[in-house]
Amino acid sequence: MRKTTYLTLVLLFTLLTACSKFEKLRKNSTDEEKYKAALDYYKKGSFEKAGLLFEELKPLLKGSDQQEMATFYEAYCNYRMGLYALSAQQFRQFYETFGRSEYAEEALYMSAYSLYKDSPNFNLDQVSTSTAIDALQSFVNGYSQSKFREEATEIMKELRIKLEKKAYEKAVLYYKTSPASILNFRSAVVAMTNFQRDFPDSDLNEDVAYRKVQAQHDYAKNSSPKKQKERFDEAVLFYQAFIDKYPNSKFLRIAEKFYDNSTKELARMGAEAQLAKQQPPSAPGTTAPDSKTSKLGGSSN
Repeated sequence: MRKTTYLTLVLLFTLLTACSKFEKLRKNSTDEEKYKAALDYYKKGSFEKAGLLFEELKPLLKGSDQQEMATFYEAYCNYRMGLYALSAQQFRQFYETFGRSEYAEEALYMSAYSLYKDSPNFNLDQVSTSTAIDALQSFVNGYSQSKFREEATEIMKELRIKLEKKAYEKAVLYYKTSPASILNFRSAVVAMTNFQRDFPDSDLNEDVAYRKVQAQHDYAKNSSPKKQKERFDEAVLFYQAFIDKYPNSKFLRIAEKFYDNSTKELARMGAEAQLAKQQPPSAPGTTAPDSKTSKLGGSSN
């Protein structure tokens, strides 16, 4: 117990001494001494202390080569500490301020790379992911021969896969929540159509094409009678597009069930429509067959 207390006191004294030494450096040293100390802290991995010194030195070194490097190193300090949104901004500012610097290309890339590091998991909002892709694409366009080009291209692929997953999960979620609202069936179909348009080369497209048939079939099935024909027609079209593109799909048998049911429903509705044409018109004052449904407040969806 006594040994533990002693070690704690020694550690506390060391920390206080180090803090006191750092504060003394900030208050009493020349700009040149601070700059050298900041570089030493950076090399040793003390990025917080190095960043504080570089931040304080920037306005004092205005117009000098050291201001350029202080700005560059400060951005790297925040990057090393995981403050990616801040480092992205600072690297960008460096590029805009010191566009002719030998470090301008690296700064622009690191701005985009910081945005990549700040991109969240695919199940969260992906606005920053799209921003990172745009920044990386802009960099590649501007520096087509850059040593960072290959890495930037691979990162963009990774980020696009993240957007794919987000879009896919969104479409699937619409379908899963459809029992709560029939309109979610339609939202699922729209989301899947958007996915096919936005990610034509995705490995998930076969799955999406199948789910689109399923969602449209269920949308038609749960619709009001007057809207069913149009919606079952669309389910048939989606199925035909599915088998044309994926004739050997693992989802083929299940998709066929939705197709068969859709064609049966269309045949039934066609027969009913034909029969209705053959029946004589109702006498004046006769109650319409669907008046009971109307009184019950039948759905118009």
